Amino acid sequence: MRRNAEVASLLEEYADLLEAQDVSYKPKAYRRAAESVRDHPVAIESLAERGTDAIQEIPDVGSSIAAKVSEAVERGTFEQLDDERENLPVEIAELTSVEGVGPKTVGDLYRELGVVDLDDLENAAREGKIRDISGYGEKSEQNILKGISFARQSQERELLGDARPVGEEALEFFETIPEAGRCELAGSLRRWKPTIGDIDVLVGTDDRQAVIDAFTEWDRADETIEAGSDKASVRSNGQRVDLRVVVPEEFGSALQYFTGSKEHNVRLRNYAIERGLKLNEYGAFDVSELRSDGSSDESDGVSDVDDPDAGEGTDGSRTSSDESDGSQRIGKRVAGDTEEGMYEALDLPLIAPEMREDRGEIAAAASGNLPDLLEEGEIRGDLHLHTEWSDGDLSIEAMAEAAAEFGHEYICVSDHATGPGMVGGVGLDDGELREQLAEIRELADGLPLRVFAGVEANIDAEGGISVADDLLAELDCVVASPHSGLEGDATDRLLAAIEHPSVDIVGHPSGRILNGRPGLEFDVDEVAAAAAAHDTALEINSNPHRLDLWGSAVKQAVEAGATVAIDTDAHSPAEFRNIRYGVHTARRGWAETDDVLNARDADRVAKFLH
Repeated sequence: MRRNAEVASLLEEYADLLEAQDVSYKPKAYRRAAESVRDHPVAIESLAERGTDAIQEIPDVGSSIAAKVSEAVERGTFEQLDDERENLPVEIAELTSVEGVGPKTVGDLYRELGVVDLDDLENAAREGKIRDISGYGEKSEQNILKGISFARQSQERELLGDARPVGEEALEFFETIPEAGRCELAGSLRRWKPTIGDIDVLVGTDDRQAVIDAFTEWDRADETIEAGSDKASVRSNGQRVDLRVVVPEEFGSALQYFTGSKEHNVRLRNYAIERGLKLNEYGAFDVSELRSDGSSDESDGVSDVDDPDAGEGTDGSRTSSDESDGSQRIGKRVAGDTEEGMYEALDLPLIAPEMREDRGEIAAAASGNLPDLLEEGEIRGDLHLHTEWSDGDLSIEAMAEAAAEFGHEYICVSDHATGPGMVGGVGLDDGELREQLAEIRELADGLPLRVFAGVEANIDAEGGISVADDLLAELDCVVASPHSGLEGDATDRLLAAIEHPSVDIVGHPSGRILNGRPGLEFDVDEVAAAAAAHDTALEINSNPHRLDLWGSAVKQAVEAGATVAIDTDAHSPAEFRNIRYGVHTARRGWAETDDVLNARDADRVAKFLH
């Protein structure tokens, strides 16, 4: 069971605490180590079993950090982190979740005002105390106050990229339990929503107690929250994992029901009622004969459709219709063993979980017009990644080799250009971009896959592009992205970038950071129509912190005839694996293979590029 993310988070917390206390150099080293630990393909606990020398095989991890990692695997913390938590007793992750509040700000606010958590921060901002600290002002104070509400909401949701691996580890665990039969993820995690509440797992079994007992003893469970006769909840790596066990013959109906969404289930249930059927977590039931005598079943209304994404009830329990299960098994049972059977009972094909958001999918299924959704294995390249020329970890050759090993047929090197939003010397000026272009051309024949020479240019406040037009025209592929001024309506700004003759892809169009900042607003229909008209692709950025575009926006884009590009924005080879999050986001937007630029071969991609 991989604990890489857990250990990486501890190293990042340590780096933040050091930076908050004005320690130089060390924070950067620990953050790089944390990134390497998180991305390393080998489970950190496996390396720890072999000793600190094995841990030092991870890039950026020396002997001192290796010792801390070893202790973190064993204890869930390490001595130096405990010391820094005592020196600076603040909720560092909570405070830095507010946009504009970094570790140094946390240190200032603690020393000057005794701020230790979000409540303290909000009180200080509302009372006008922050503006009195040297280096801050009224604008900083108002920005902090504005960000607190968003930060509070964000803390209630987990990123898909953090939750999905934990859920998959739980599935792997249940596969080792003899009494566990079929098992699947459910809820918003199975629908691949960008953020989720809790991790829902469904298991079919004839021995419920054995499965629940095994679950509460799972070595990845930090604590047991509750355990009953047919459900249990534990906390793993800070995330709540909810197990529901059902009898094998009801697994299919339960999976359909608990996958959701509530809106989809309500629509599907009403569709069933019109055809004399009743759907619930126990099966599909023919109730037409029960109704023929004029009797009614008030429970057929939408009031008994629970929200699979709702999480805990007000008393801490999970929502369910268990208490009324007797009244739910009325009529002749015609389906429920399999999820496919639940839809077949309604003469419908199986609807992919990603589509179950009540956006017309049932009508499309009924009319035979469901899309042939893109599959993970159909992505053939990545058109947005970074190398050591800007803020990536590796050389052009190394990233190309890693991409080929991953299975890509081509990549586009799109390092940052200097311009709005680029700080710390990250971006390349036009002269450096020309040098990189020459290097890519020189290396081309010796690389294991096709490499397009590109750039990630910056879209300024007026929609201008931060690279000279003549240079843009020389490059194979231009990704233009917003990196500054990430508030307000950006429709005109994005339209101007789309209409630029050299822009091929608009990268992460809203600039949002999930659980970090909401990003720009824009008229998706207008932007999609312009993208289609100008043959400019709109990116689905697969970084789990972005997933930008998102599902509903992708649907609007493909309906307008726009092309989408699913890219990872990778800064290291491990991030190539994030492509799956982009693919499933595309599926949430009903995207088919032909809608996706990098599902095409390299020659077809080259023809699309300006």
